[in-house]
Amino acid sequence: MTIPRSPGLPFIFVTLVIDMIGLGIIIPVVPALVTQLSGDRLLAARNLGLLIASFSLAQLLAAPILGSLSDRFGRRPVLLASTLLTAVSYGLASLAPSLLWLFLARALGGIGGATVGVANAYIADVSTPENRARNFGLAGAAFGFGLIVGPALGGLLGQFGLRLPYMVAAALAVLNFLYGLLVLPESHPRNDEPIAPSSFVPLRALGVLGRFPGLLVLTTVIVCMNLAQQFLTSTWVLHGTLRYGWTTGTNGLSLAVAGVIGAFVQIALLPRVLGRLGNERTVTVGILLAVLANVLYGFSSHPWILFATMPIGALAGLAGPALQALIAGRTVPQAQGAVQGALGGVGSLCAIAGPLASTALFSHFTAPNTPIHVPGVAFFAAALFLLAGLGVFLSFRGRSVPQGEPA
Repeated sequence: MTIPRSPGLPFIFVTLVIDMIGLGIIIPVVPALVTQLSGDRLLAARNLGLLIASFSLAQLLAAPILGSLSDRFGRRPVLLASTLLTAVSYGLASLAPSLLWLFLARALGGIGGATVGVANAYIADVSTPENRARNFGLAGAAFGFGLIVGPALGGLLGQFGLRLPYMVAAALAVLNFLYGLLVLPESHPRNDEPIAPSSFVPLRALGVLGRFPGLLVLTTVIVCMNLAQQFLTSTWVLHGTLRYGWTTGTNGLSLAVAGVIGAFVQIALLPRVLGRLGNERTVTVGILLAVLANVLYGFSSHPWILFATMPIGALAGLAGPALQALIAGRTVPQAQGAVQGALGGVGSLCAIAGPLASTALFSHFTAPNTPIHVPGVAFFAAALFLLAGLGVFLSFRGRSVPQGEPA
């Protein structure tokens, strides 16, 4: 796939790549750092879930607000400010002397990372109905590419110190801010209409999803997919360490391999699949493949089985961009920021509940005294969420609804 000529899209691509490198760098070392600060493996698993949830709670509070602010003042200032805050959060985490400091740093990082919805609104601003899904696929490729470099680099750096990856992530965020300051154009004109007070109340701000036909149904599908993804990612390193005895380097390598395959799918295969199947059938096929991948991950008693399953898991990533395109097509341009911000808030709710539930589930079914030892239990739970999402989406398919018109 060729990156579109819109001058902002390359920046969004680079921003998401650097963001994911920053997140990916710390993935291999976060469990070890939390264990070091907690002093107990089982307690560390629960603290890890709480740490991820604190990041997501901050995103929940900030995402709808930032989305509405981007509708009012433009995407550019919101994206730049969040990038700078992200740099500060990584810097604080690199110096954290206790879990409390680490929690504070991750909360600030959650606010800085709450602009994924703004980035999606930017993509919707500069896209046409014909290339919208492909452009959202570009964002997916950025995530995949970041996961190639980030975990591999984090695993390598983590061998020289658990804090070093955080320092490098902070430096990357500063570079990203400087890059955006120089090259990022505005995609959305300033709007003089006042922001509705409800936009500053996180849960009330989610009400914008009910203003456009089909969005609540599609949001339900996103909830199921997000919960499944949270169950997968929150326990991936814990699972690899316990079941296969992987080190931080091996865990980083596994995530890098998944990123390589995922980026290939988004760049090389997504446009062809969309051309043949269209958005709705692409979502259906992607969810079915995700169910299969999670079941196989759960049964992977040897590392080679898990690696052999990764291409199926990567193909499951076809569903996300197609689903985002369906949502953007049912939203008027003036509300893209609010809708994408609300979806970011929904994702944050999932990212609060998912890690807490999945790490608790993993701890229960891997404890030494557990009557049933199931290391892959979180992957099986993810498959169930995906099946529920598929059922909801099949009820949506075929509805004839005018795009971009309020209900």
